[in-house]
Amino acid sequence: MARLAQTAGLTDVQQEILSTVRDFVDKEIIPVATELEHRDEYPQQIVDGLKELGLFGLMIPEEYGGLGESLLTYALCVEEIARGWMSVSGIINTHFIVAYMLKQHGTQEQKDHFLPRMAAGDIRGAFSMSEPALGSDVSAISSKAVKDGDEYVLTGQKMWLTNGGTSSLVAVLVRSDEGHPEGTAPHKSMTTFLVEKEPGFGEVRPGLTIPGKIEKMGYKGVDTTELIMDGLRIPADRVLGGATGRGFYQMMDGVEVGRVNVAARGCGVAQRAFELGVRYAQQRHTFGKAIAQHQAIQFKLAEMATKVEAAHAMMVNAARKKDSGQRNDLEAGMAKYLASEYCKEVVEDAFRIHGGYGFSKEYEIERLYREAPMLLIGEGTAEIQKMIIGRRLLEEYRFQG
Repeated sequence: MARLAQTAGLTDVQQEILSTVRDFVDKEIIPVATELEHRDEYPQQIVDGLKELGLFGLMIPEEYGGLGESLLTYALCVEEIARGWMSVSGIINTHFIVAYMLKQHGTQEQKDHFLPRMAAGDIRGAFSMSEPALGSDVSAISSKAVKDGDEYVLTGQKMWLTNGGTSSLVAVLVRSDEGHPEGTAPHKSMTTFLVEKEPGFGEVRPGLTIPGKIEKMGYKGVDTTELIMDGLRIPADRVLGGATGRGFYQMMDGVEVGRVNVAARGCGVAQRAFELGVRYAQQRHTFGKAIAQHQAIQFKLAEMATKVEAAHAMMVNAARKKDSGQRNDLEAGMAKYLASEYCKEVVEDAFRIHGGYGFSKEYEIERLYREAPMLLIGEGTAEIQKMIIGRRLLEEYRFQG
């Protein structure tokens, strides 16, 4: 649908990249997405195609073999991919959060070691903050790292790893009390470790187990897992940035990128839902005319299109803010909150337009209806976004009494 969600001011290179991705989505993803999703099958052929396109290196600097593109370019590509199948966008999102954290915070040795292979897609990234009992309360992390000579010994259980099985590099946030006296604020005693492992399930390296895929309502195909560390030994040179105590800030920087990504995913899914809804409304006839000719349906389409446009504009603004080097947690929080909520609403409206057929697995909207709720939770719930937005607004508009 060429009219909606256009982005002004793109370079010729950006437009060419987006055109290539859009063609790939239309030809290689949309025709097979629903079938693969119903089988909960990992889309290996699609992932191989993305690798050939160079998308795993999209934001990685050219000096490491990547394309050196902006967060905006990446977000717009994610929007296109999510329009085809949201699970595929999840596969590259966690990869890019880890690549971004390495680029921004890694030591030179860490960048040289990991980024070229990540750009080529030979190393796939995942990152891990959450644990079974803490939800969005990152300060309650209980997984620990204890110094033992030139190594750290990691113990604990992590939860909700996208790419947990297929990844070969996981950025793991744990508590590290070494060098941080008792009473130190929780966020100042956390460290990110770069954990290399074999892809797959079971014991993927000594002391590290990926039990298996978590069964989900939607967001299928991509593997979501737990991660269990029991005496996992990690060399000290695999502390991200080379120093302990910085992990919380490193992760939050990565999550800002992730929230722009989730906003882009919401935009893409909403666009697809609108496409399906407006097409079906012109094909389905009741009372002697296409249902698109009934005013009630036209009102619904108008609301859907407006929400798609508004969410896209906020997502683009958040990406451009981050690209400019400015703090963007306010914009990213707003974009993620609005795009995920609007996505849910647009998908539901498209579902209603389909009537009883929307409840059938033969129609694509059924899949979207199960996928949209994940965006309400991933990278921080709506309530967490509103907390971030509210605090930042009070900082910006502090009353001087």
